[in-house]
Amino acid sequence: MLWLGALSLATAVRGQAFSFTMLRFGCSEVVIDRIDPLVDPGQVPSPHLHQVVGGNAFNASMPYEDISGIASCTTCTFDQDFSNYWTANLYFKARNGSYHRVPQIANEVIGDANGGITVYYTAPGPNTVTAFKPGFRMLSGDTNSRESKGEGKNMQSCFRCYDGPNFAGNIYSPCFDPVRDTEGLPSKPCLGGIRSSVIFPICWDGKNLDSPNHKDHVAHPVDGPASFALVDGQCPESHPVKIPQHGDYLFGWKDDSLQHAMDNKCFGPRCQGLTTQTFPVANECSVKPMVSEQVDGWIDYLPGQAPA
Repeated sequence: MLWLGALSLATAVRGQAFSFTMLRFGCSEVVIDRIDPLVDPGQVPSPHLHQVVGGNAFNASMPYEDISGIASCTTCTFDQDFSNYWTANLYFKARNGSYHRVPQIANEVIGDANGGITVYYTAPGPNTVTAFKPGFRMLSGDTNSRESKGEGKNMQSCFRCYDGPNFAGNIYSPCFDPVRDTEGLPSKPCLGGIRSSVIFPICWDGKNLDSPNHKDHVAHPVDGPASFALVDGQCPESHPVKIPQHGDYLFGWKDDSLQHAMDNKCFGPRCQGLTTQTFPVANECSVKPMVSEQVDGWIDYLPGQAPA
């Protein structure tokens, strides 16, 4: 099984020829570790394992307002993006009860990344989206969710089954393919891999950089989570400010570089005024794991779940 990651940040309407902004770029893995500075700050180890990409300031505790001034490198191809993006790791459970971590592979269309994710930041036009502020952080999804939320427009995350060796994509935006996108893991073999997509809230209350549960300061549009097809979704009155969409996220773009990109119809992996780096350079950036434990190969228990 192969595992691909995609985070959908702000969104765009398919069919409008570059009248919108859509940054689409890759970030390699910076560390696999059992820490979570958002949900379990300062706790080493935290309850479950994460794959992390982005800047090398990632730590068990990150109380800083501007991590771009602390990180010295990033695994993202836009080298002004020192943000951290992290998601839980997927494990395969064999019939004998043992576990094996599913490798997260790079999007071959993006480039020669070391695992990692593909990140999208999109906006319907100039001056329509407010970039995140230093210190902003949020969480999307629910680790304790075990019941269906309903497929279609209500999906905040989904799995896309690529049933052939070519997983370059199709015309459907994340979580809107009626055939290949499912709320739960696919029930059939996916020869081209499985892509996990997370659709983040695009509405902010305009005041708070965080909230106690890391969710209440942001919201989805009134009609539900907005993917590329629903960029103009109306924000609720309680959360009137549109932000780029973005699991877990800690903002770390340097200076006003993200706002510049949102306002200048940047498209794809290039943006005038922003600088980039190659994946061979990005792949050199890393963080040493804080928790020493076996996470790969066949293991008897999930990391953090061994009996006392």
